Amino acid sequence: MTELLNVSDLSVFYGAKAQAVEDVSFAVGAGAVVALLGANGAGKTSIMRAVAGLGPARGTVRFDGEDVSALPARERVRRGIVYVPEGREIVGGMSVRENLVLGGYHLGARERKARAAMVLDLFPEIADKADRGAWRLSGGEQQMLAIGRGLMAGPRLLLLDEPSLGLAPMLVRRVFDRLGAIRRETGLAIMLVEQNLVMTMRICDELHFLRGGRLVGHRSAGELRDSAARQEAIDAYLGAASAA
Repeated sequence: MTELLNVSDLSVFYGAKAQAVEDVSFAVGAGAVVALLGANGAGKTSIMRAVAGLGPARGTVRFDGEDVSALPARERVRRGIVYVPEGREIVGGMSVRENLVLGGYHLGARERKARAAMVLDLFPEIADKADRGAWRLSGGEQQMLAIGRGLMAGPRLLLLDEPSLGLAPMLVRRVFDRLGAIRRETGLAIMLVEQNLVMTMRICDELHFLRGGRLVGHRSAGELRDSAARQEAIDAYLGAASAA
């Protein structure tokens, strides 16, 4: 599989001394779904933000064969790296449609309209609420809007940070089902941060496990289809709580 993203020796610091991520290296293939899993504080979000260009970092980030390490976040978006942050961060005072427009701010009006129609087709739950205030959506609908806003930018790599956070199990399944459909229909590459191993395995190809800012393990989704191997990975890297 052709590499789309290659991260080499990535380190992220907070302030002068606090290190959040230490010498992390991994790759995401074109059209692949790669997950970063670990407990809170493991460094997952720091890695995502560094790839998106949203914070200072050391190391090399190559996208489609080009070194983008020094590029600002806006230019990375234009090249196809789009980050959907933890907590959704939609603009509640704007309508659903206006939130989508924000995601495609750099597109021409015709393309923006076409992409908005595509997103609303992918997420029928919010399509009939497109002109309502975003604050009126349920948590699951807000997550769909956040993902849809990311898709508005025309990404080649979508960085999803904790899409299941704060959602009821039924809504988590619905969001992950939709992510699987997006992947099948578009061939979009996804880098996914999650704590829920079982749901993550439904759509991912590879899983990287983090602890204390370091990569401590790697498994393919195929290796974890066996229940004993999956439990071994949970016990070694995540703890029993992540099996839910």
